[in-house]
Amino acid sequence: MDLIGFNHMFTLAIPILEKILRPIIVYIFLVVGLRLAGKRELAQLNPFDLVVLLTLSNTVQNAIIGEDNSLVGGLIGATTLLVVNYLMVHLVHSNHKLEQLIEGDADILIENGVINNAHLKHEDISVNELQAAAHKQGIDALDKIQQAVLESDGAITFTAKAIVPLENRQVLLLERMDQIQQQLADIKLALEKC
Repeated sequence: MDLIGFNHMFTLAIPILEKILRPIIVYIFLVVGLRLAGKRELAQLNPFDLVVLLTLSNTVQNAIIGEDNSLVGGLIGATTLLVVNYLMVHLVHSNHKLEQLIEGDADILIENGVINNAHLKHEDISVNELQAAAHKQGIDALDKIQQAVLESDGAITFTAKAIVPLENRQVLLLERMDQIQQQLADIKLALEKC
């Protein structure tokens, strides 16, 4: 009599080849699906994205394990996922073209201080989400950003506008005032000739 269920824990309900193929197929499907879903799914999660990712893992669970709930089956599935992931990462990072195909290109969201609304729309990122990402990096307003880039890994990197030191601003103001004084003198001279 098997009181603890040792036989059930170690007996595969499906063939080992199927146990290996299932996680590989699901892995490839998820990599392609997440790539097509966009970069925001990777790092800039809103509550809707989080719900999708959490339910996605539960949804594909049965596709990975099939009718097998054995310990050995679970270990084979987990090992297959880890090995496939290791091999894919190694393959992708050793082949630039494949890396670019899978990871995609970075997308410029703000350039020279100007928000690119078309790129935001393409990436399904709202201005509020962009603002929240800037806040997380210590930038309190979008008008202080020179450039914002949505990286291929889903992270947004910001480059703040250069801050002109007070001394430089004073020099610039004095130079501008001198220019204005010269222009006024030129206008006064022109009016006197009329």
